[in-house]
Amino acid sequence: MNDNCRVIEHPVIQHKLGYLRDSDTESAEFRNIMKELGRLLAYEATRDLDLREDRVHTPLMETAVRRIAKPPVVVSVMRAGNGMMDGILSALPFASAGHIGIYRDKFINNTVEYYFKIPKDSKSRQILLVDPLVATADTMISCIDRLKQYEVGEITIVTILISPEGLKRIHHFHPEVKVVTASVEEGLNDQGYLLPGIGDAGDRLYHTR
Repeated sequence: MNDNCRVIEHPVIQHKLGYLRDSDTESAEFRNIMKELGRLLAYEATRDLDLREDRVHTPLMETAVRRIAKPPVVVSVMRAGNGMMDGILSALPFASAGHIGIYRDKFINNTVEYYFKIPKDSKSRQILLVDPLVATADTMISCIDRLKQYEVGEITIVTILISPEGLKRIHHFHPEVKVVTASVEEGLNDQGYLLPGIGDAGDRLYHTR
């Protein structure tokens, strides 16, 4: 496994992932679990954030405390990334947020961007790039390319599932990008779906199957 990929095997995360895999899990429960996984994975993805020292007054005395020196920017890859966004922002209320709308068009065999908005002060800031599923990684690589045009800082992908093929391609084009995930899957089927996977995350989130 690449040193820049961290698989989080915490029992609580794996327990919740089991419910996402279950085809009997309804959309409302699926949304709640994905939100919870976003919050839990956010802690791991921000493990190395820099801290600064500050001074506060407790009810009894003045003391030193440590606070996040430079809050990250959470960027959701729409639409499925939005299912994790609220959970991550609940864990990181001091973070700002952006959105990228991008998809792979099978007719032109390329990615198409239809929306892009990140905070104006994103230069040099750590990015948490959020998408619950990374299969072929075509859209993820395009998102990283676009973010680098804005001279952002370190990029960490926060995903629930990623394929071995997708992980390899990401680190071929962007070897420094970190990945935090709950599982590296067995592979992809002929339609590009992750195996064993959770199906189409967007459809299951928003009941559009």
